Amino acid sequence: MAEKLNRTDAETIQFGRYNISNASGYEINACFMQNITGGDSVWQIQNPLANYLPGLAMQVGLMIFISRIFMFILKPLRQHRFIAEVFAGILIGPTCLSKLSWVGQIFTFESNMLLETFASFGLTYYMFLVGLEMDLTVVRNMSKNTRVMVIGSILIPMGFGAALYFIPMRVNKDRTSLPLGSIFWAISISITSFPDLARILSDVKLLHTDIGRMALTTSIFSDIIAWVLLVAAITIFDQHKFLAAAVPTVVFIIVCWFLIRPGIGWMIKETKKKGGKFSDIHINFILTGVAACGFITDACGSHSMIGGFMLGLIIPNGELAMMIMESIGEFVSGIMLPVFIMVNGIRTNLSEIPYYAHWESVVLIAVGATSAKILSALLVSMYIGITAQEGLALGGLMNTKGVLALIVLNEGRNLKLIDNVTMTVMMVAILFMTAMVGPIFFLSNKTAKKAKQYKQRTILRSNPNTQLRILVCIHSVRNLSGIVSILEFSNATRKSPMCVFVTHLVELLGRASAMLIVHEKGGKTNAGNNPPSREKAESDQIIGSFQSFEARNDAVSMYPLTVVSPYTTMHEDIVSIAEDKRVAMILIPFHKQMTAGGGLQGENHSIREVNQNLLLKAPCSVGILIDRGLGSFMTSTPSSNINNGGLELRFAMLFIGGPDDHEALSYAYRMARTPGISLTVVRFLPGKDAQLNLMPEDEDNEDGILEAITDIENDKEHDDEFINEFRFKAMNDQSVLYHEKIVNNGAELVESIRTKYTDFDLYLVGRGLGVKTPLTMGLLEWSENPELGAIGETLVSSEFTAHASVLVVQQPPTDGFRSNTHRGKFGQKKWTSPILNPDFENFENRKKKNYVD
Repeated sequence: MAEKLNRTDAETIQFGRYNISNASGYEINACFMQNITGGDSVWQIQNPLANYLPGLAMQVGLMIFISRIFMFILKPLRQHRFIAEVFAGILIGPTCLSKLSWVGQIFTFESNMLLETFASFGLTYYMFLVGLEMDLTVVRNMSKNTRVMVIGSILIPMGFGAALYFIPMRVNKDRTSLPLGSIFWAISISITSFPDLARILSDVKLLHTDIGRMALTTSIFSDIIAWVLLVAAITIFDQHKFLAAAVPTVVFIIVCWFLIRPGIGWMIKETKKKGGKFSDIHINFILTGVAACGFITDACGSHSMIGGFMLGLIIPNGELAMMIMESIGEFVSGIMLPVFIMVNGIRTNLSEIPYYAHWESVVLIAVGATSAKILSALLVSMYIGITAQEGLALGGLMNTKGVLALIVLNEGRNLKLIDNVTMTVMMVAILFMTAMVGPIFFLSNKTAKKAKQYKQRTILRSNPNTQLRILVCIHSVRNLSGIVSILEFSNATRKSPMCVFVTHLVELLGRASAMLIVHEKGGKTNAGNNPPSREKAESDQIIGSFQSFEARNDAVSMYPLTVVSPYTTMHEDIVSIAEDKRVAMILIPFHKQMTAGGGLQGENHSIREVNQNLLLKAPCSVGILIDRGLGSFMTSTPSSNINNGGLELRFAMLFIGGPDDHEALSYAYRMARTPGISLTVVRFLPGKDAQLNLMPEDEDNEDGILEAITDIENDKEHDDEFINEFRFKAMNDQSVLYHEKIVNNGAELVESIRTKYTDFDLYLVGRGLGVKTPLTMGLLEWSENPELGAIGETLVSSEFTAHASVLVVQQPPTDGFRSNTHRGKFGQKKWTSPILNPDFENFENRKKKNYVD
């Protein structure tokens, strides 16, 4: 408004073109004069769209613009968009910009009704999407620890909230005491917003970790219990009004669940049976039903959002649900819902707080409300046996507030149990609680990582008598045959079983947040969403192929996943899964596809970026497969003959040196124990004429040259020890051959491969990152694919190996491990002779029934 409005006891005051009079309690009536221009007709017709719709568009545009500015400012501080939208509303409201005349002309009294109606529609459709996304199966599968966390995260904060409510009242003795308002404070503090928490967990890639699942399950239950407590609070306040509203609302819920839900299921079933696809008619029918259900529950005396939420909850997960979310998800979450949040921010007048309470008390309330969730999580974590760092992170996440907290406060305000000042104080507390989620979580997460870093896993460090865990990444069905073949050759046995996590990578298009879908055996999904319909058939084919692989081998267990994420952050999802599942290797396809002539074409820059980021961030070994018909051997051989030596394949491992080659040789030897596979290990050694291959930064540095020479000598010593271990373990295995070749540079190495080592079906090589050796000199000057390393790219680009597939292996990078030297870092352990250490099992010697000479 252009000038400050002071409410007095006068019956009517003049404020611009408005006549304002006191109403009951904290309400006022604002009357205004409106000119209506009549035409030649008898009736005077007013078009509300012509008068108010442009104003609404201007209001929404200004609100969204300001909220986007706050989002840009707060993004480096790891703040959720909810904070930015509330801040935008406060800025527009009476605290700041409404005092300017031009803002008062945009946000007029008469436009408030239309703006709040639009916000109410946004809330209804948002709750519809929440119901659509909510997965109630977690209710049946809730663990005992989660039950304890749910109880603790509700009871303790509720006690804090009820006590904190009375702090402002003690500061100002003249205020009217409304003790029932403490119930709404207690409920709003105990709430954890499920949709907002899901988006935060998705952003930080913790949605399907143990702590993420516990936080999400707890938030779902806190939301459900909050609804029950809200209804109970209304019952305490006005039993007659509650009964008048509750009975028809309960009838509506029963009709939805037992009549409308089966009807929608029948419609979906009939549409699929006839081979049809869901069209815009189906989507428009459902969206119209949202408004109709909201109208019914509003007419029953409850809130319209209950109708929208209920309709979303009864629609089955599947293609129709995904199409609806793709159609309106961005508009609802990006336009309609922010208007509702900002309207609540506009109602918040911070300038009133000093007249009724000290800022010290407001700070005390905010800190106390935040501490309540953290304290409850820490106490429960001590009881259920999780670490204090995880408890602190969980407590920070449980402070996530959102739309439901605003709904509770608005209901208390509408029932006149919470006045404007009390609601303003609570808004400040909610803002502070949500703002602290990011800092508390990242601080505790960082501390936890320092206290207990992820133990980097590799095939080399894996015990051969334990389960080998591999994460497989599939972009399309074209990647299937080669990846499945590699797994077939990985020698899964009852003594050394293999667990495969199959991840179908789908690019995120037209959604607000990424998602990870955990598929159950039998084709069902364990998440509230399904992949987009255009990807569903491909996902089914991928899962079916790996299920067939699992059925062929009793020692293999397979768990399918689907990651829907932007390519720019897809590697973060893969890394998160690898850490959570504790895998030893990630298998990924090369970004180019094989042509009919054996060449490679069709470069996909997005997939290449994912591979490069994985090589930098992976917590385990990474294998890049360049498939040139490796899967054809499996299709031409009956599955019954695979484990009986029916295959006759020749593999080669080209050993230069360094940790990547050690890992590649470890995997190659595991493959060699598969019946029907022979392995030839070729170690290339530098000759007398070999020149030192220096890093660019060491060429003009005398100390750097001496250090490089020392590093090469130490690396060779480690390589010698490793090869000796390997030869000792494989000396009785007739399917393993070992050769040594002396070369002086890259050209001689390539010539040696071309003349003597071309008759192989699969080459396994290490990437060789950071390894100083003269043997690769001249091979990387014109490199187009540095992610393959010198030897890997040579094999891929050479015509004499155009028929063979290549697997490039890299060990995980660690601090100091990928610098100029890996001296003293190899394997994180001291290497000793197997004669002195008979328990050494990195290379287990197993006789095979069949082998290839």
